Amino acid sequence: MTFTHPVLVRWSDIDSYDHVNNVRYFDYLQEARIAFLSEIMGTTGDFFADHPVVLVSQTVDYLRPILLRHPPYDVDVWVESVGASSYTLGSRIVDRSGGGEDVYAKAVSVLVTVDGNTHAKRPIATAERHALLEHVVTT
Repeated sequence: MTFTHPVLVRWSDIDSYDHVNNVRYFDYLQEARIAFLSEIMGTTGDFFADHPVVLVSQTVDYLRPILLRHPPYDVDVWVESVGASSYTLGSRIVDRSGGGEDVYAKAVSVLVTVDGNTHAKRPIATAERHALLEHVVTT
């Protein structure tokens, strides 16, 4: 299942070329990733306090510039794969306001589950694994 999170472009996101600065794409992806993980884990931040996860890698393909406008862009997020102590999320920033589906960026994010005290990687907890596996999208 793909999760969709709307993001509004803020005036402060715009650079001197009148489009969203490339660094801000990471903010949009993070906002959607956190919303996605919160929803699929069926909980609030308490779950993540007991089951921390850290972003260890993220790549972004910039396909076209994002412009300032009022309708939000959509950020789609899905699970690509689940390992023993890490998982990979796919994401894309999309414009659906005109009835079509224009993709502005694609991203791949790798997250590792860690122990809250030692910060060492830990196995994915059963509840996490179950929630993640329910949202794997195969291409």
